[in-house]
Amino acid sequence: MENFRKVRSEEGPEVSGAGAGPFADLAPGAVHMRVKEGSKIRNLLAFATASMAQPATRAIVFSGCGRAATKTVTCAEILKRRLAGLHQVTRLRYRSVREVWQSLPPGPDHPPASLSVLKNVPGLAILLSKDALDPCQLGYQPPGPRPSLPSLPAAPTAKRGPGESAAEGSASKRSQPEPRPGDEDRTA
Repeated sequence: MENFRKVRSEEGPEVSGAGAGPFADLAPGAVHMRVKEGSKIRNLLAFATASMAQPATRAIVFSGCGRAATKTVTCAEILKRRLAGLHQVTRLRYRSVREVWQSLPPGPDHPPASLSVLKNVPGLAILLSKDALDPCQLGYQPPGPRPSLPSLPAAPTAKRGPGESAAEGSASKRSQPEPRPGDEDRTA
């Protein structure tokens, strides 16, 4: 393909079982987040979190295709951790993309050759809902248990004297090896 350049890409219809998108029975107030390869996760999650905080929003759909599929999963998993109790349905789908390539240096006696490639690009659609969904449908995941934070042992806090910074206080509390009686006379 080094002697060809891409002229155009034409996206065809989705190749999936559903006719009107991955979730045909979705409520009209649901938010649809289209994740692209260049999308920033923090921007997507900021909007999604703000949308799900509104009481009127009961569901959100993250969808991504091709290289954005992993970013789609990441966004859904982070949102599930931030907002406990979300039901999930995942659907896999394929989109057909036709790429047209043209030969780079068309010779004076050769007409420019063109090449057409048809690809089926995988994509994901993940529905997260505050309401209970049908557990019998394919791709359903019930809300997971709320992960409890591991209990860390409390670190002892040392009282510092006036004018003593935290760095000085911690440095003075470090365990130093005890000097032996003959060590003072030696020089390094």
